[in-house]
Amino acid sequence: MDQPSDLFSKLDDAGRAAQRKADTIVQAVKKTGQVKDGSESYSAADIEVLEGLEPVRRRPGMYIGGTDEKALHHLFAEVIDNSMDEAVAGHATFIEVELDAQGFLTVTDNGRGIPVDPHPKFKDKSALEVIMTTLHAGGKFDSKVYETSGGLHGVGISVVNALSDVLEVEVARGRQLFRQRFTRGIPVGKLEKLGEVHNRRGTRVRFHPDAEIFGKSAAFEPARLYRMARSKAYLFGGVNIRWSCDPSLLKEKDTTPAKAEFHFPGGLKDYLAASLGDEFQVTREIFSGKSDRQGGHGSVEWAVTWYGGDGFINSYCNTIPTHEGGTHETGFRNVLLRGLRGYADLTGNKRASIVTSEDVMISAAGMLSVFIREPEFVGQTKDRLATLEAIRIVEGAVRDAFDHWLADNPQEASKLLEWVIARADERVRRRQEKEVSRKSAVRKLRLPGKLADCTQNAAAGAEIFIVEGDSAGGSAKQARDRQMQAVLPLRGKILNVASAGNDKLAGNQQIGDLIQALGCGTRSKYRDEDLRYDRVVIMTDADVDGAHIASLLITFFYQEMPALIRGGHLYMAVPPLYKISQGGKTMYARDDAHKDELLRTEFTGRGKVEIGRFKGLGEMLASQLKETTMDPKKRTLLRVEVIDDEVQTRSAVDALMGTKADARFRFIQERAEFAQEEALDI
Repeated sequence: MDQPSDLFSKLDDAGRAAQRKADTIVQAVKKTGQVKDGSESYSAADIEVLEGLEPVRRRPGMYIGGTDEKALHHLFAEVIDNSMDEAVAGHATFIEVELDAQGFLTVTDNGRGIPVDPHPKFKDKSALEVIMTTLHAGGKFDSKVYETSGGLHGVGISVVNALSDVLEVEVARGRQLFRQRFTRGIPVGKLEKLGEVHNRRGTRVRFHPDAEIFGKSAAFEPARLYRMARSKAYLFGGVNIRWSCDPSLLKEKDTTPAKAEFHFPGGLKDYLAASLGDEFQVTREIFSGKSDRQGGHGSVEWAVTWYGGDGFINSYCNTIPTHEGGTHETGFRNVLLRGLRGYADLTGNKRASIVTSEDVMISAAGMLSVFIREPEFVGQTKDRLATLEAIRIVEGAVRDAFDHWLADNPQEASKLLEWVIARADERVRRRQEKEVSRKSAVRKLRLPGKLADCTQNAAAGAEIFIVEGDSAGGSAKQARDRQMQAVLPLRGKILNVASAGNDKLAGNQQIGDLIQALGCGTRSKYRDEDLRYDRVVIMTDADVDGAHIASLLITFFYQEMPALIRGGHLYMAVPPLYKISQGGKTMYARDDAHKDELLRTEFTGRGKVEIGRFKGLGEMLASQLKETTMDPKKRTLLRVEVIDDEVQTRSAVDALMGTKADARFRFIQERAEFAQEEALDI
């Protein structure tokens, strides 16, 4: 066999001769297009007919998407896809990929081998030569030869031949070894019969990308080839892929090994688990499965989980990576969305009604592989699957499996559903914030109509009192210091935000008024510098209903404006529950215990002691409310702080205020011993 340097020289000479011949033809065509008067003409002589593989060299972008690094590595994809088709069809058990020091890439399989007998339509050419030098020539147009395959147009390997300055094919078939060499798509001699071989069969393709097409500095990247070869092994568990690379091509910090062997019986599930590593996952188990081909229809394999990062779906059709997705991904998304919505209906979770496919997939990490007959792709590079039948095939394969997986793992299914609903809530909130921002850009801020604002513009020293009802609001407005105290009345009990979705939250007028009055935004959009008041004071009646309203407001601030609490801006007013009088002496008690203490220590003189209970702030005179609750010199305020561990606090809020009654009942039972019957105010 010729040494590499001699082979390069011989093939390069042949290539240059072929190029000179082509240039001569082009120049001759151009000359015949001139007329005697010197003006330009456009006639039949100007019409070029490109034969063989010349169209590929003229317009490589039409066949491999360009001449950049991605296109260069697409040559490898075309070659290894042919070997994978042999493996999937059950004729090959291993594929070898080798990158040598001179930049030659070799792909070898132990399949049936490319046919080498004379072609019926071209008696003077072997089938191998026809396949290598003719566009749209191959064995995959007829499904009798390959039930499913990645190469469908009969273009791939001939394109690689056209764009390689050196390509050599060896075929071991029928215990005979054959070889043929090419340069830039042109044969260098006829098919050679090298003699008898034993314990060898299949095809070996060795090629070097043409610097005239890809540039002098273009070279295969070992790490990229390694990843591409490994991904193929995950897609079909019945094949071993052996990788080798000359150590001189590996960079110092490159983690790509010089030698490796890939065999993954677990398929896509193993691939996904290895890709995520130690990443947080919502569910303990990856949802995965595989359906065998039935009745001539395609087969599907999948693996998907949900995690804390950005979502992705790596999809394939007949082992071809479909980077831009397609109809098989559409079917997969449909199944996951419908399955989760169906589980929500089954468990009575009405909040899932707002969930969309975007919410399901935004944090999903998935792998999807389909094998179908005669798939249709968008473009020669097959980046997007267009076969409509793929939607039905994927849905039919995955639907029942997903429903059973959810039903068999109710705790995991509930966790996943809550996770997806939270993503939906976040999406709705972001959309609403954009709408508010857009409206704010074209009109001035409008404060709620019931807000009695203070006169000072600066937030420093300013206070807003959130009170229950118009009656209490009227008293508070008369009792306030107009310069630095604002009053916002709310009507009854506000929405429990811990058990309501963002759609209900956004539609609640009271909460909208409160957010608008404070002016600081919510959640990730919260800006402390935009808060219009230094103190936000919750002022409710000193009874059970008042305490409930206060707890709902605190829950709102904890969930929607936690930074407001951390900044020390949230307070609780302490209005009195009782008025105690004896003669000319009057005092106020905040609760029963305080009342008893005052009676025991302060009202020991003669005369009748009169005790009056306030039914609410609205029944208090403005002067009484000011004296007891709103005057900074006399009042008592309690600052709201998170003193426990954040996780414990969140757990307690979810248990008490969330949608799950069993968690609330359990929380109360565990703490029932701390409740005292005489302290209850019913």
